[in-house]
This record gives sequence, structure tokens and C-alpha cells, in this order.
Amino acid sequence: MINGIGSWLVKHSNCRADKTAIIYKDKRFTYKKLNDRVNRLANSLVNLGVRKGDRVNALLFNRNELMEAMFACAKIGAIFVPINFRLSVDEVEYVVHDSGGIIFIYDERLEAIVNGLKSRTTQIYSFIRVGDDHTENDLDYEQLLIQAKNEETEYEVGLEDAHMMMYTSGTTGRPKGAVLTHGNTQWNAINCINSLPIDEDMITLGVAPLFHIGGMNIFTTPTLYRGGTVVLQDKFNPQSTLEIVEQEKITSLFLVPAMWLAITQFPTFDQYDLSSLKFNLSGGAPCPLTIIEFFQRRGIPFFEGFGLTETAPVVAVLDSRNSLRKNGSVGKPPIHTEIKIVDINDKEVSVGQVGELVVKGPNNFIEYWNKPRATREAIRNGWFYTGDLAKQDEEGFLYIVDRMKDMIITGGENVYPIEVEQVLFRHPNIKEVAIVGYPDEKWGESVKAVIALKNKDEHMSLLDVRGFCEGKLAQFKIPKQMEFVDELPRNATGKVLKTSLRINKSENSVI
Repeated sequence: MINGIGSWLVKHSNCRADKTAIIYKDKRFTYKKLNDRVNRLANSLVNLGVRKGDRVNALLFNRNELMEAMFACAKIGAIFVPINFRLSVDEVEYVVHDSGGIIFIYDERLEAIVNGLKSRTTQIYSFIRVGDDHTENDLDYEQLLIQAKNEETEYEVGLEDAHMMMYTSGTTGRPKGAVLTHGNTQWNAINCINSLPIDEDMITLGVAPLFHIGGMNIFTTPTLYRGGTVVLQDKFNPQSTLEIVEQEKITSLFLVPAMWLAITQFPTFDQYDLSSLKFNLSGGAPCPLTIIEFFQRRGIPFFEGFGLTETAPVVAVLDSRNSLRKNGSVGKPPIHTEIKIVDINDKEVSVGQVGELVVKGPNNFIEYWNKPRATREAIRNGWFYTGDLAKQDEEGFLYIVDRMKDMIITGGENVYPIEVEQVLFRHPNIKEVAIVGYPDEKWGESVKAVIALKNKDEHMSLLDVRGFCEGKLAQFKIPKQMEFVDELPRNATGKVLKTSLRINKSENSVI
């Protein structure tokens, strides 16, 4: 009896066998066909020696095989470990060793990384290659499926069992493997369905990377839980994304802000028929208000969400009805999640006061893999301490002020970079901006703006920036220094690397 998330496919293949579950390029898989392929892969993994609790690494672009591998692991109680395909060989090797993976499934387009990995000592038993080009050295994915039995496995798997390990971004150090249970993913799906207009007619486009918790668990798994359709796009490109939305009549789209920015700046955006879109959602980082307004002007409801890898990920959702009235908020927690905002003494703060956001619910992860100390620091009395500074207003709407490590203290005053960034995003010639602190002998720290311009030929001075902020921000929040860059540095999951921007001066800095 399969009780974990693998049961979703079993039940859907019985109730809606001919309904399309996944589309990837020219391949379409009904729930029956998807479940059959997952069964064959699950039995193949068992034949290769995978048992309950073993880790299976996957270095794959968004494609049907990635979802098949995730569900196959779920059916046999193995732990699926998706790896960021943008990582270097050294970084991939770290994840493989840290997770203790024994099977490695990879896309043939990532062969160079795999060859580099093979040249080093690993504990991998078998490499499985996905793609049309075969190699004598590795097992062929499709051949494994052809040779395996299409039978349900007999492993006892419950909601409390681990099914997936996702590695945190690692912006300040080595990434940690957050272990998620079947229950975490299932309750997150329930939370999403309660907070967003997700139904069995939903056709969502999965273009945000599935190695990231947002790509996997914002729309992809909730849609499959509900019995809808997931269209997968293996690489983000604004034009092809708009084309797929039009062609496949996509009803929902989740992207991170950097992707939304590229979409809104695409010159022929308004030439595409996007009438099928019922709503959009942004997550992964604060979304500039200008992006939300862009879609609202076109009559497309826009939601904003906040979450973390450790919460599988949904912590709060701002619905489209309140997106204008509560601009800057990330909304309220879903029905099965609790939040508190506490001070350094663990006391709840008053309305409007800033403190650390802590989260409790069946969507919270169970541990950082092989890191008991970090787990104890993060999970206390059933609450997950996020490290995010936040506040709530009198109506209970949540505002993420910033990461605790990113807060700037200047002359005893707290400056939250997000607040300054949201103001500067409204400047007509600013494409991207990051606010960081830099050492100041008088004030301890001062505010610095790192800016990427839309039009580099259009001169912008520090006085221009300061003048734009006048009347919108307190004087101590207005940047005293700025630096121009072609683009902001980001890690492999697209988050801005503020640690690399926290320098005193560079040849491009203006004081």
C-alpha cells in the first residue's frame, strides 16, 4: 500500500487515466502513462540496489524524467536529491558526497560536468543517462524502463518518511540539505490549493528550475496533486515562455522576480495572446512593485508568495485582491501554517514592530542532513527560525523586512535594504538594484546602491539617485554611495550575492 506522494499517481491513473499530466516539448504523458513509467523506473532503481532511505542524485533540466525520478523514489521510500545544473564540478561533487547519493541520473547535455565528477572518487554505484545519445559507460534511461516491470512496488511509505532533499542556496557558506517528508510536500500542496485558484483544469508552466523548491512545490506538485496538467520548459527564455503560454493555453505561471523582469521588458510582449492566464505568482525574492503593476494594468491577477526551502515552501500568499491595497506585503499564512514574529528573547513583538519570523506547521522540514547542530539551532519547540526580519500590520498582513544578515545599522538606525530597493526600482532607468552597507567611520555603516541601468548611455549621478529618493525615504536611508554594474551577481539559484557587493569602494563607486 503506497501512502506517500506516490499514491497521487496511482489514484489519478485510476480516476483520470487519459487526462494529460505532463507535457515536455513534443511529448505528452497521461496520468496512466506517467504512472506506468514511474513504476518501471522505481523497479529499475530497486534492481540497482536502491532501498528505502537511500539517496538518488539527479542533475537534470526541467523535463518529464526529473518528475518521474522524483515519484519513483517516492514509491520505494528513497530520497530524491535534485542538483542545480548551474553548479560547478566542485559544487556538484560536494552535494554528491554530502548527500551520500548512490545513483546519479543526468541529462546528456550536462555530460561535461558528469565526466569531471567521474574523474574523482565518488560513492556512486550507477550513472543513468537521459537523452538520445547512448554511451557504453552508463546505463540508458529508456532502456532501463523497457526492461523493467510495470508493477506497483510493495515498500511501506508513509507521510512521515523523507522523500526529497533540497540544498539551500549557500550564499554565506556551504549549502545544507533540507530534508522534506512526503507529508511536507502533501501539506504544502493542500496549503497552495487553499490559497490559490488551483483546480483540476489548471495548466501550469514549469519553467522555474525544479531543483529549486519554488519550481518544484509552488505549482508543479500542487497541480499534480489536484489532477491538473504541468507543461515543462527546460530553459527560461522570455520569448519561448510567452510562446508556450500562448500555444498551450497556460492558466498559471510562477517565476522569480528576475524572470518576471525579463518578461516585462520583452519588446513584443503585447503581441502574444495571454488571455488563458488566470493568475501569475512571484516568489523567491521580493518582487518589485512595478512588475505587479505591469500585469495588473493588463488585467492579469498577480499574487505574491513567500517561502523557504525548509517550509516546502509556502509561508504566506498575498492574493490579487489585496495586491494593490497591501503593496509590499507577502500576505497571510495559509490555513495549516502558523507564524510568529519574536524578539531576541523569543517574546512576540507588537503590531508593526520588527522581529524574527518563525514558522510552525506540517510543511516544516525535519532536519538538515547530517547537521544536528544546525538543525537544533533552526528548529526549536516545533518552530522553524527563519532568519528573516518581518513585521505584521493591524490586519495580520506579513511584511518581510529583510534577511537579518542584510540589515544595515547606520548611526544606530536600522535600514532594511528591501525598502530602499523598492523605491529605486521605480526609477525609469534602473533595471536592477541592490542595497548593501559599507563601512563608515562616522556612522558605522552607510547605505550603498549597486545599480544596473536600462540605458547605459543615459548619465546618472549620485545626486540624481538621492534626488529621486527625497521625500520617499528618511535621510539616513538614502544611499551615500553608488556603483554601476552591467548586472547584479547572482548565485546558481538566481539570488543576488550581496556578500560580494559589500565592499568599501571600487573604481566604479561614486560617493
